[in-house]
Amino acid sequence: MKEILVVDDNDAVLKQIAQVLSGSYAYSLVRSGTQAVSYCAQERPDLVLLDIEMPAMDGFETLRLLQQNPEFSRIPVIFLTSKHDRETEVKCLRHGARDFIRKPAEKSLLLHRLDLHLSIADYQSHLSDSVVLMSNILGVSVAELIECRDENTGGHVIRTSKYVDILGNNLLSRGKFGGELTEYSLDMMVRAAPLHDIGKISISDRILLKRGRLSDEEFFIMKGHAAIGANILEHMHARTPTQDYLRFAALIACSHHERYDGKGYPHNLRGENIPLCGRIMAVADVYDAIVEDRVYRKAMTHDEAKNIILESAGQQFDPCVVDAFATCHGQFAAVSNQRPTRKFFEE
Repeated sequence: MKEILVVDDNDAVLKQIAQVLSGSYAYSLVRSGTQAVSYCAQERPDLVLLDIEMPAMDGFETLRLLQQNPEFSRIPVIFLTSKHDRETEVKCLRHGARDFIRKPAEKSLLLHRLDLHLSIADYQSHLSDSVVLMSNILGVSVAELIECRDENTGGHVIRTSKYVDILGNNLLSRGKFGGELTEYSLDMMVRAAPLHDIGKISISDRILLKRGRLSDEEFFIMKGHAAIGANILEHMHARTPTQDYLRFAALIACSHHERYDGKGYPHNLRGENIPLCGRIMAVADVYDAIVEDRVYRKAMTHDEAKNIILESAGQQFDPCVVDAFATCHGQFAAVSNQRPTRKFFEE
């Protein structure tokens, strides 16, 4: 059953609307904008009926604060107003409300408006999910096209994305990194992770596929893939600003080779000056590089990879991210042990 959040400082209005909604919708009642913002930070109603004239925080300010939460963007808001002038109606729409209903709300009209906007929201959600799916498929496909140049990195982009998801959920469940790590930001990181090495498109096969240690000059060229990838992704995001995962992808591309001790590249960032998404990606990327075959060496075992990562806490890696890895490394091993049933691009 769809849930409606009703926000009004008048108990009589709350009681009347509750009677209208009863039996048709689940509902929650709050008496201030502050309570509404707090409620939506924890729960996700399907629609909000919001009074305009309230003490301390009016409906317009309440909506502005709600809109700061990216996860709230799909939730329709309908203003409840006792004002019937055109200026107020225009102001409601300009502030992002889907509609407005004049008080006192007539039952059949209120239910009709709710049904209408919930149906529209469902349709928009379906379209948005379809766009996300197509965008994910395109991003992974581009990453895999680049990856297929190296026969020994097959599946890397998918596995590292799963490792980022595992680490992020562990950190999120333990309340680490406060508001910097949310369900939304983690979703963006997971979607962005497959594009972390997109800059390698600029690296010649002579260097990328070299068997053995790179020379200093070759390694300098190889390191350029981080900044090049970030530049590519920043341009992509500029062209499609609604695709927020590309912003995260640019940050990951540029920062996943930085080191916690400041000895990484391309900018020698140190500690928490490295974006969180890059610090998480660094552990995921290195783990997969260790346990998979590379042109320059054979795969190492999960335990060897685990020990290398644990010993590198505070040096190469963020100690907090390593601590998360220490508690969920078994999930890493499970992902690593999975193998595709068939190989693409076989001769």
